[in-house]
Amino acid sequence: MKVFMIGGTGLLGCEAAKILIERGHQVKSVALPPLPEGAPIPEEMEIVFADINKISDEEFKNMAAGCDVFVFAAGVDERVEFPAPVYDYYYKYNIAPLVRLLPLCKEMGMKRAVVLGSYFSGLAKARPDMHLLERNPYFRSRIDQENVCKMYADKDFDVSVLELPYIFGTQPGRRPVWVVLIEQIAFMDKWPFTMYPKGGTTMLTVHQVGQVIAGACEKQTHGFRAWPIGMYNMKWDEFLSIVYDARGMGADRKILGVPPWMMKMGMVKVVKDYKARGIDSGMDPYQLPYIMDLDLFTDKKYCLELGVEEDDIKSAIFDSVRVSEAAYNGTVKLLDMKGE
Repeated sequence: MKVFMIGGTGLLGCEAAKILIERGHQVKSVALPPLPEGAPIPEEMEIVFADINKISDEEFKNMAAGCDVFVFAAGVDERVEFPAPVYDYYYKYNIAPLVRLLPLCKEMGMKRAVVLGSYFSGLAKARPDMHLLERNPYFRSRIDQENVCKMYADKDFDVSVLELPYIFGTQPGRRPVWVVLIEQIAFMDKWPFTMYPKGGTTMLTVHQVGQVIAGACEKQTHGFRAWPIGMYNMKWDEFLSIVYDARGMGADRKILGVPPWMMKMGMVKVVKDYKARGIDSGMDPYQLPYIMDLDLFTDKKYCLELGVEEDDIKSAIFDSVRVSEAAYNGTVKLLDMKGE
């Protein structure tokens, strides 16, 4: 099988490429330069440096000629900041490439496409009572992304959307998205406790995401399928104990669970900061406390169906936190996430 991937040098795409190649498949990737220094990018992967949003349809067809599977391992999530209207940027990076490229993939005779999405789309479908689409542009963009994928899927062209949750692990030379967590909690370091929501999240390691992508590339679905992805369900206080241990502050730090109404009060400052910097948040800051109060857990059976194996999530969190701490303190220079 020959796989054409957008974002094969990124944190997740690189791991997927490595696993696919180990399984005997060929991988070709379009990526934006520069490459992160020291990243374990497979030598067997063919890399074309280009901006997928700027090449022509014919150039894409030439690049992807002879490939069987298309993987979209690119885009941006809600932690990347943009000016208003933020939905336009989500559309540009997460949706527009699929609107253009999925029909081209079908025209070329590819049999399958795998798209990296978000577990927030799963939440939006499960909780219509929360009106998440109306209040959160990021949620709406991910649902719109899934709808585009569903539009082009049929019995001859499988499209799988992987509803990915929080992911832990690092790629040498690349800035982790978890720097934002350090920014959020560092101001409480001098306090005898940390205040945080009471909910929790599902999660998995970078290596497991690579396995999920590879498994989806090999899986016949007979049309469209959105996969709820997650291997480890963890409450926020348990997660933060690992975070503080990784920061060298001990795993026994007191974590006070705060109710949504209390966290909402603290969001006034966040909203003022966004306004002062011209940032349009993809998540409604006043609804975020209620989202984080939920246990956003996922049954790992879907990951197991895609061939995911157990991994050391604590070690992956340690790696993410330590590199994020170094980036936050300015002791390392790393590449930022790009919407490649």
